[in-house]
Order: sequence, then C-alpha cells, then structure tokens
Amino acid sequence: MIPADHTHRAPSYRLVVDGIDISPTINGRLVSLVITENRGIEADTLDLTLADHDGAVELPPTGAEITAAIGWDGELVEKGSYIVDEIEHSGSPDQVLIRARSADMRGGLPGQKSRSWHDTTVAEIVEEIAKEHGLEPKLGEHLGGIRVRHIDQTSESDLHLLTRLAERYDAIAAVKAGRLLFIPAAAASTASGEPLPPITLRRHDADQHRYVKADRDAYTGVRAYWNDTSGGRREKVVAGTEGNPKELRPTYATKEDALAAARAEFRRLQRGAAEFSLVLALGRAELAPETPITAQGWKPQIDGTTWIAVRVKHDLNDSGLISSFQAEASVAP
Repeated sequence: MIPADHTHRAPSYRLVVDGIDISPTINGRLVSLVITENRGIEADTLDLTLADHDGAVELPPTGAEITAAIGWDGELVEKGSYIVDEIEHSGSPDQVLIRARSADMRGGLPGQKSRSWHDTTVAEIVEEIAKEHGLEPKLGEHLGGIRVRHIDQTSESDLHLLTRLAERYDAIAAVKAGRLLFIPAAAASTASGEPLPPITLRRHDADQHRYVKADRDAYTGVRAYWNDTSGGRREKVVAGTEGNPKELRPTYATKEDALAAARAEFRRLQRGAAEFSLVLALGRAELAPETPITAQGWKPQIDGTTWIAVRVKHDLNDSGLISSFQAEASVAP
C-alpha cells in the first residue's frame, strides 16, 4: 500500500561498478537510470545517462560489471548484475551513456554442439547442460520428469536447444543469478523458484493504461501430427476442440510429443489473447517479470483477470521513479 504522503518520497539507488559504489559520486549528475527486465532468453538491460558538463565523469571500460538496486527512501530492491558493452559520449550538453546487459545472459551458453538425446528426461538434459557451464539447474514443478524420447542438437548452442525444448512444453529456458532455469511460462516465481508475491494496482496508481483483447482467429484448439511407425500412418492429436484448431507444421516422433506441443501452443494462444500494460508515475521497484498483478477500478474484464508481468521497465532520475509493464493473462496449466 502506498502511504498517504507518497508525494514526498525520494527515489533511491545504488550502483556498484567492479566492486566500487559510485552512487555518492554521481548524485546530481544522474540524468536517467533505465532498467528493463525481460522474461526468458532476452537479456535484461541497464542504460545509465550521466551529465558531464564539467568533463569529470570517468568512462568505465567495456566489460565492467555494474550491480544495481533501486527503490524509494533507501528501501532498495536488488536488480541484478550487468556487463557494460557500449559507451557513448555526446553533447552538447555533454553526457555519458553507459549501456549494459545482464551478466548471466550475455554469454548465452556459447558453443555450437552436435549430439543426440535419446530416451531421457527433461531433468537429465537440463542438469547435464548446467554442469557443463558451471550453473545450478532449477526446474519447475512437473517439468523435470517429462520423458524425452529423442531430440537432436545439430550445430546449435545449448541455450537454443533448451529454448526449443521449452517451447514444446510451454516453459521458459533462461540463465538468471547463476542458475539455469527451465520453468513453466507464467510460473509467477523468482529465479530461485520462490513464488513472487502478487501486487494489487488500483486505477489511481496508473498514469496510463492499455488493454487489448483479441480472438486470435477464434481458435478453439491446436492440432498436431505424429508418425505412427507401427502402422505407417501420420496420426493427429488435438488440444482443446476441433471446431477451429490451429495446425502445427512439424510432425512429431511420438503421440506424447505431439500432444505436449499442442497443449503448450494452446496455452500460449490463451495467454496472448489478452494484454494489459500500465505506466505508474510512482514506480514500484519490486515489479519484475512473472509478478502476478491484480487490477482494481478498470473494466470488469480487466479486474476479473489475473495478469502476469512479461516485461518491466523502471526509469529513475533524481526527481522520481516511473515503472511500466506489459502483462498477459494467467492461464491454468
């Protein structure tokens, strides 16, 4: 709950570059600190703009690590670590722009590999890849035990393979906080697997909002095909109903694989059928991707939907903190 005297609250931040807290030295110079957090394999980003009217700002080297925390009145929320990959000096007025991407995703599990996985489980694949990259595997409930009859990795990175596997089971593959995540989409949990507390937002909290509801061609289900080698036939399965199904192009090796892919795509269609975005002039630093959001004071269709944040942006300067997010509808598994 936002206190009644919220208009007097002051934005706060901490920036540590290669172990040195630079926050005191940039007070009065901060033009903007923008942190964008994404779900899945897209890297989180940090853009820091500083006034350099007197030429005293030192440019950090590319590759420097920035750890950021933001909030109000010294109550800070940690926002992770970022690696500087671009520096820009412009004028006039003279300014320094530092762009950085999340440290965990910058590498993207590099290296092209060719190998096959046969008669295994999702957990065994994720755990082996995590071990190869020195990461801690973190699997979502019910995902680890899924059997994978066969999947080929042909001249592709481990992250690309995991992304393909995640799409099959409506999951997210990502590297966050030293962990290799393989978790259900819209799981409403942190990188460590802890549930994210829901946030309630009221109409007076928002400066701007946007709600979109689409029928996605009124698909009633998703159809997928698989090869029945015993009968030499191409068989089909349907998630949802046959009224007006979307048809998946690939032909899957087993009935189980085809049904898992159809169910995953049907859930994605249901989640994407409604979108909700807000801009909050009084920012909420705790907002992050996967945060469950309840709306109050809009239309019944908006208030009656549980939303899951997909992309969150925080824009902080010496006068305030603005947060915005894009969300999709939560769909039961």
